[in-house]
Amino acid sequence: MEVRDSENPIRGRRRRLTRRSVTLLQAFLIASGGILVVGALAVGWSLSKSMRSAALQAERTSLTTYVDGAIGPALVHGDRLVATTSVSSALQRALRAQPDVVTVKVWLPDGTLAWTNRDAKRIGQRFPLDGELGEAIRTNHAVSGIVGTGGDHADENAVERSLGYSQLFQIYAPLHGDNPAKPIGAYEVYANPAAVQSLIGSRVHQLWLIVALVFVALYVALTVLVRGASGTLRRQTDELRDRSTKLMESYRLLEQSSLEAVESLNATVDAKDAYTAGHSQRVQRIALRIGDELRLEAAQLDALRFAALFHDIGKLRVPDAILSKPSALSAEEYELIKRHPEDGAAIIEHLGRLRDAVSIIRHHHERWDGGGYPHGLAGEAIPPEASVVGLADAWDAMTTERPYSRALSVEEAAAEIRGGKGSQFAPAVVDAFFTALRRSPAAFQPDAPPDAGTVLLTAS
Repeated sequence: MEVRDSENPIRGRRRRLTRRSVTLLQAFLIASGGILVVGALAVGWSLSKSMRSAALQAERTSLTTYVDGAIGPALVHGDRLVATTSVSSALQRALRAQPDVVTVKVWLPDGTLAWTNRDAKRIGQRFPLDGELGEAIRTNHAVSGIVGTGGDHADENAVERSLGYSQLFQIYAPLHGDNPAKPIGAYEVYANPAAVQSLIGSRVHQLWLIVALVFVALYVALTVLVRGASGTLRRQTDELRDRSTKLMESYRLLEQSSLEAVESLNATVDAKDAYTAGHSQRVQRIALRIGDELRLEAAQLDALRFAALFHDIGKLRVPDAILSKPSALSAEEYELIKRHPEDGAAIIEHLGRLRDAVSIIRHHHERWDGGGYPHGLAGEAIPPEASVVGLADAWDAMTTERPYSRALSVEEAAAEIRGGKGSQFAPAVVDAFFTALRRSPAAFQPDAPPDAGTVLLTAS
């Protein structure tokens, strides 16, 4: 028995799914690498910024503590700033012990320079109380940063710039008297930033190296994990493919056995009545000729092929006495006959290969005007393939000898078909029938040999 080979398409689909899964894993690895790089840059930048801030804060605390300890006791008396020549000399000597300190300025809250260790001519000058100096006095908190010696305060910083510094570590710290809550002035300290910048640079390099190593290690671990998963997926896919191959072979054999069983049952129907021998094959041949003229798609022709062959299989449930009765049927007997489309659909509906043929078998006795059975469908509500099988069935019944009627000639049967157009038969199907009849009149004779390929199921 020949059946459609569905194994190769399924194999191909599984191979495509496997390749797609592996490709997705590779894309995931590449995307993860990009995310790790971005994450490393973000973490490195954040940690570098935090480390720089912490180093500058530590340097600010160190220098502020030193300067405050060196000059605070000499300048601050109660809540007043006192700067004399003797005091200034002592302060100069104290500051020389800290080589990183370049300049120290002491400011009054109104922006007047009260004391400085460089260029004493600037003492007593008043400058705008803005920027970091004003912030330190207003907020009572130290402010620091590495700044250039030009910019908005180029005139004020001319002395420091003349010493050859392009950048200085600048600190503004509030100066307190007896009341720590209210500053009586502020320190402005300029220090050589070389040492702290060198420290920051070395630590930042170490930090970036550690971050790079950590994220490279993570990427390597991820790569190993993804490759392991990819290998596992391939192995599992190979195992699944082998199992699927065996399963599909089992399914194919089961389907083949099922179709052989259905074909045997269908042959039993034809064998019940000598007058109907070969009826199913003839209906199939005629139906396929009509389907070709209607230009049905390949899937529709496939369903039509099976439905035409098995359209009367439901007659297995009809008693032989009724099938071969030479006289007219009683109302009860006719009702039993009318059940065979539903019974036939019920017999084959569980076979996946024949599932598309179910509705065709169920409705092949519907009429275009709605007077048919089993559901009384009318017009376009009837599946077109069912209309084709219904006409082919009627043609063969009219052109073959039956115990209750003689065989009509081709001309007589054609006249009956033409007369039923638009009432019993679908108009488009009738037109296709006559076109096919004109093309191949021999194929519509009861004794015509079967076409090659018409009977899909043949004993192997």
